Amino acid sequence: MTQSIINSKILPFKSTAFHNGEFIEVTDQDLLGKWSVVMFYPADFTFVCPTELGDMADHYEQLKAMGVEVYSVSTDTHFTHKAWHDASDTIRKITFPMVGDPTGVISRNFGVMIEEEGLALRGTFVINPEGEIKVAEVHDLGIGRSASEMVRKVQAAQYVAEHDGEVCPAAWQPGAETLAPSLDLVGKI
Repeated sequence: MTQSIINSKILPFKSTAFHNGEFIEVTDQDLLGKWSVVMFYPADFTFVCPTELGDMADHYEQLKAMGVEVYSVSTDTHFTHKAWHDASDTIRKITFPMVGDPTGVISRNFGVMIEEEGLALRGTFVINPEGEIKVAEVHDLGIGRSASEMVRKVQAAQYVAEHDGEVCPAAWQPGAETLAPSLDLVGKI
């Protein structure tokens, strides 16, 4: 039986990222102490990937205001990330770290590595300040993701973390009613 990645701690990693015109080191320790979104994608210079990364770039300021850092990760090198950033108007909008994972260590840590292709699946993970994975979403390569839906999931994860005993129902939005699971609710929802 496979153990779920939900509520597991992130595994150690160290890599180089392209971030705001510079190469920086990023490790698992950088994800601690704040909320993080780690967004895996197959490869630079492809088709669905720039639409997803551009969408995330459009929501990045909103996520930062919520205390969230975003890290995009592919098995490309940080040099390839820089070249793509320089070549594409869509990717040029990105101001979050673009992490290179040419060895596949990070992709394997999160269970999204396609071994026979050396690429990552489209995986998105929300990680709490303690380094625990609270949301894990993995798509087939042809199915793009929605950054606005990821923002909603982060909002729900943060709400649940701050309000002990409350849970967020389907399609919950900030300000909407939550639930407090109890014997009285069984069979009445």
